[in-house]
Amino acid sequence: MKLLFLACLNPNTGNHTTAERIRFAVAFTDKLKEEAELFLLSQSSKIYVQPQGIQTEATEKFCWAEFLRSSGVSSEHVDELRVFLLVCGLRRVKDPLYLVEVFSEWHCENPLNVLVIIGPKIDPVLSVEVEAVAKRTAGVFLAQERSQQELHAAMKRCFAVVNSSISEGMSAAILEAMDLGVPVLARDIPGNAAVVQHEFSGLLYSSPQEFVHQSQRLLSDRELRESVVRNGKLYVEEHHSLKQERETYQQLVDILH
Repeated sequence: MKLLFLACLNPNTGNHTTAERIRFAVAFTDKLKEEAELFLLSQSSKIYVQPQGIQTEATEKFCWAEFLRSSGVSSEHVDELRVFLLVCGLRRVKDPLYLVEVFSEWHCENPLNVLVIIGPKIDPVLSVEVEAVAKRTAGVFLAQERSQQELHAAMKRCFAVVNSSISEGMSAAILEAMDLGVPVLARDIPGNAAVVQHEFSGLLYSSPQEFVHQSQRLLSDRELRESVVRNGKLYVEEHHSLKQERETYQQLVDILH
């Protein structure tokens, strides 16, 4: 029999032949498990729920000012900037240009607010488009891809980590931001809403205009910011343990023997 790990189940792909041959499948959330059961039909007993395990490590050899300069951000007041970091691979489903126009308008009102997009250039066509837009749009910048440790260091220094995806299974960047003690502003889609409880562990938005509104709340309400940071970190510690994830997968592997 074919062994297939499904770290993120999408009931709209695959076929029943594959479903009938799997030994087990893993869904990140109960919601994904429910959706997968529609696809896997009588195989629901083979579906296990295990949230994604998270571990962060920020390098100490990281210069925030140099990171910003290399990304095109020029300012004499680096420490006063509010950097919103959009962490995503450059591909359509991540919708990296979703906030650009409205954010640029906001930046023109307050130049201290900047949006930096960072991630691997997965879709070559979209990557060229994002690069061109960033070059001509005030307040929006495209950073070069960094190592995981450097990325985590950049996330720790930014004002908030942003997600603008059209669809998500379970965003590692959101969970990493929470673990690093950074506020999260995430697009209100099922995958994000499964890990971000609005106004408790992060903030959700459903339009570019609402993104600006929620960002302004983070800027003006220190108590809200501290609360979502604290609750986000506790959530990751309680539900996204890397140790627990490893133990679950080991137990599943042991079933096969």
